[in-house]
Amino acid sequence: MERKKYAAVVLSAGKGTRMNSATPKQYLMLAGKPVLYYSLHAFEKSMVDEIVLVTGRDEIGYCQKEIVEKYGFSKVKAVVAGGKERYHSVFCGLDELNKGKQPPDYVMVHDGARPFLDDGMIKRCAAAAEEFQACAAGMPMKDTVKIADPALFAQETLERAYVWQIQTPQAFMFPLIYHAYQELLEREQAGEVFPVTDDAMVLEVISGKKVKLVEGAYGNIKITTPEDLKLAEALLPAN
Repeated sequence: MERKKYAAVVLSAGKGTRMNSATPKQYLMLAGKPVLYYSLHAFEKSMVDEIVLVTGRDEIGYCQKEIVEKYGFSKVKAVVAGGKERYHSVFCGLDELNKGKQPPDYVMVHDGARPFLDDGMIKRCAAAAEEFQACAAGMPMKDTVKIADPALFAQETLERAYVWQIQTPQAFMFPLIYHAYQELLEREQAGEVFPVTDDAMVLEVISGKKVKLVEGAYGNIKITTPEDLKLAEALLPAN
């Protein structure tokens, strides 16, 4: 059986306003390397065949020279500019992959501000994508979760076992997610509003497709605040 082709879209276009730093969070230094380095390194050493890095228009040159070339990421085939919102940036990456002579069979979308991606997570997502066509990494909530009413009184307590905190990577059969994003943007241009917050939600909203949840890791944190960076520094020696 012919091996399936895998690609990764790594998102690095966020401004990171909650970090209170002039430097976007994905370029801050973590143990001597940019935060973005770690997820690119994980994909570089994995089963993934090619990577598209999506960044800010003004940061393309920096990423190409100071990250891709400096650290020898040979699987990064393109560095492209993102869009206004996260989902616009994802489509920019997917569209770049679709322009190739042979688009991938499967694609993983990952936040560049999540440095603790590992090979086990990538393989679990790949296996689930091949079996279920769409999956998202995540972990069950440890804390009790309550739904509040408008006056901020507890209205409902959810069963923790069925409440997951969603992470990335999220992996999909490529044509499935590409066409869902195409339709999302076409409908957005026609005036519809879609407050989607992750890639799985695009499929849920556009096609009603069920997305399989796959074990990520509690340590697979997204660096958003200065406190997250301190936590990452503490977690790094164990990774």
